[in-house]
Amino acid sequence: MSARPDQSRTAAPSATTSPVEIYCDGACSGNPGPGGYGAILRYNGHEKEIRGSEAHTTNNRMELTAAMEALRLLTRPCRITIVTDSQYLVKGMTEWIQGWQRRGWQNSKKEPVLNRDLWEELLKLSAHHDVSWQWIRGHAGHAENERCDSLARQAITEMRGAP
Repeated sequence: MSARPDQSRTAAPSATTSPVEIYCDGACSGNPGPGGYGAILRYNGHEKEIRGSEAHTTNNRMELTAAMEALRLLTRPCRITIVTDSQYLVKGMTEWIQGWQRRGWQNSKKEPVLNRDLWEELLKLSAHHDVSWQWIRGHAGHAENERCDSLARQAITEMRGAP
């Protein structure tokens, strides 16, 4: 594994608007267990933070959900860079998904793809955008990644009703 961030693009229509930066992270207290996600969207000097939670989920589902919920906020086609510490998300969208689709949503071991519902939704949400997927190492001092992790953990705490 390289310490250098991976950058990959998914094929999508060209977009003519200013680039949007999306930072996202998911977290789980137990895996499976209570989970949360956090995301930061930046566009033309504006920033929006979002977070949410689920009572029983997995870390990978929260990673995918973070990206999905951020994409849901976009109202027109955009050029987007999605930055995440989830290799599952980046490799899923840039390396694996075409093979899964060709094989009828089976992985290389001929087993059903986990989280298919979320992968299909993520494909739909990203289809109208020009998306670049970038992996960064988690918990390595990236301010936005640390903030997204904090938002995800805060969402779990709020769901549990803790102060």
